[in-house]
Amino acid sequence: MKHPDDDLVDAEAPEAEPVAVFDDSTPLARELAETNRRRQALAASQLPLPSEPRVFTVANQKGGVGKTTTTVNLAASLARAGANVLVIDLDPQGNASTALGIEHRADTVSVYDVIINDEPMSQVVQKSPEFDGLYGVPATIHLAGAEIELVSLVAREQRLRSALERFLGESDTEFHYVFIDCPPSLGLLTINAFVAASEVLIPIQCEYYALEGLSQLLNNIRLIERHLNPRLKVSTILLTMYDSRTNLANQVVDDVREHFPKEVLNTVIPRSVRISEAPSYGQSVITYDPTSPGSLSYLEAAAEIARRGAPV
Repeated sequence: MKHPDDDLVDAEAPEAEPVAVFDDSTPLARELAETNRRRQALAASQLPLPSEPRVFTVANQKGGVGKTTTTVNLAASLARAGANVLVIDLDPQGNASTALGIEHRADTVSVYDVIINDEPMSQVVQKSPEFDGLYGVPATIHLAGAEIELVSLVAREQRLRSALERFLGESDTEFHYVFIDCPPSLGLLTINAFVAASEVLIPIQCEYYALEGLSQLLNNIRLIERHLNPRLKVSTILLTMYDSRTNLANQVVDDVREHFPKEVLNTVIPRSVRISEAPSYGQSVITYDPTSPGSLSYLEAAAEIARRGAPV
């Protein structure tokens, strides 16, 4: 027989908690799943190391395309994977030195002393606190006058190459990669970088005017290849500051891939606040926020570069 209070008890009983349903069809859920997949793929991969140092010049005479950001984060990504990496800061602003966390005050012995005063590079190289295998050659404000001083020096285009070859030949550390961060110009400092390198890496931002000036840069590279450095080639183009929400960014990606199908990396670097914040803490985004989309993208780009240069 039903008790008269049963209806009251049922009415006052708390409702059962609703069961959370994870809907993987939502954009946020898909993004989280994709980020997790990328993280796991990177953790499971082991990058090949080159048998000889690969020397990259990171160049684009257009400012604000992510040259320094790309240099530092690719170097940090490869060092994280176990490579020994040297970054040469050839920009008088010294931003790469800041991001690597190495000293570059005005009285610091720097790349200026290497190029102008024949200081051995071994006396200038500093270890970055980012990773065990990451080293840097700092730039100071004195480098701003180097363009003028180089004009009167003997073998003015070869000075960085001579110093770098001597350092790599005598160093106890076996370096796998060297990245040279160039100023946004095509002067003697950039020419020194091209002569010292065997590969050119060009960052191109996914914005209006992205390809403007690129033809002039490629012409200069061809001239240097013909007259000063026959080993030089444009091996890598990296698309930066990508915003998938805009038609313009997607159009730039398509245009660059159409013009340079072999050189463009599959990975694109997204526009990211984390990437911009990291240098102010003296860090790369790889250590500043290792799980951010920007960090994952640079790790993937570094992996592509490593595998492209591996023996077949």
